[in-house]
Amino acid sequence: MRDDRPSILNHSASQKNPAPSPLSVHDLWVEYQLERGMVKAVRGVTFDLRKGESLSLIGESGCGKTTLALALIRLLVKAAAIRRGQITYRRDGRTTDVLALKEREMRAFRWRECAMVFQSALNAFNPVLRIWDQMYDTIRAHGGMPKNQARENALRLLGYVQLDPERVIDAYPHELSGGMRQRVLLAMSLLLDPQILILDEPTTALDILTQRTILDLMKRLKAEIGFSMIFISHDLSIAAELADRVATMYAGSIVELGPVNDIFYRPAHPYTLGLIRAVPTVTGEFEDLISIPGSPPDLIDLPSGCTFHPRCPYATEQCQGQEPVLTLYEEDHAVACFHSDQVRREADVMWKRHDDQPAGEV
Repeated sequence: MRDDRPSILNHSASQKNPAPSPLSVHDLWVEYQLERGMVKAVRGVTFDLRKGESLSLIGESGCGKTTLALALIRLLVKAAAIRRGQITYRRDGRTTDVLALKEREMRAFRWRECAMVFQSALNAFNPVLRIWDQMYDTIRAHGGMPKNQARENALRLLGYVQLDPERVIDAYPHELSGGMRQRVLLAMSLLLDPQILILDEPTTALDILTQRTILDLMKRLKAEIGFSMIFISHDLSIAAELADRVATMYAGSIVELGPVNDIFYRPAHPYTLGLIRAVPTVTGEFEDLISIPGSPPDLIDLPSGCTFHPRCPYATEQCQGQEPVLTLYEEDHAVACFHSDQVRREADVMWKRHDDQPAGEV
């Protein structure tokens, strides 16, 4: 590992896309106040969401992915607070400090500039209101438009997500399947033409065929409309298919960030490598599966040094006493680890062994 590598906190030149990033997050910290102590849910997160890209957040449950997403639109619960950091939004030459917006301005920002599709499609709707009523409430709350024009727009978007518009718009949520509700949520998120779309586990609890429909739909929508997307997933195959870049989160921090092919085929952080090794192959061969030992750390009482060192096979005395900073490892690939070169070599060996297997044994 090169000690003179630049910190990602001060580096933006590695972006290949010359267009300004619609969203920049700098040194963001989010904490929850509990009786037992302060939960450090998001710790020093820094990244740029580039124009038109898909950024996936991966990691175990409790690592801070959903808290980070909710912090971006300031929908945290009362027990949580953004302790420090910056969230900067850009559109049409205007720059907005999201954390400085007043509540009324923030309400307008949430759907018009940045929309979020929440994890459970079943619980996202009011069960006693028809789909049209809920879609129109969203439009009316953000400045509104004539009701007939709003309905035409809603029908158009429902058709766009491959639903029967006339049937679905006057239905109650319980009359729709899980996949249909998920597609209605996607249509609602696009009502006001946001520049950023955040999706939290968009295929949870859906069967495999419906998952495929949702994935194909998201790829088509992104290609045709051109929004930037942040999506959270435990399913690495979904991240590999949808993402342009991937951010691995552990104990509230981003520990690796890079292009999707680099993250999955040449990871440089032991946690990312551990996640990949724990995924079964498509043929169901489990002999080479290696689970990550131990459990995620207590976010109230974090380990000293690198938070991953109690579970890391590469940990040394340096890891126990000093927390690594997210720094550039290669162009456009950042990692927070003192032993990145060793991890990379191990990943190269793993994939070489994978590629050398005879056909049908992968």
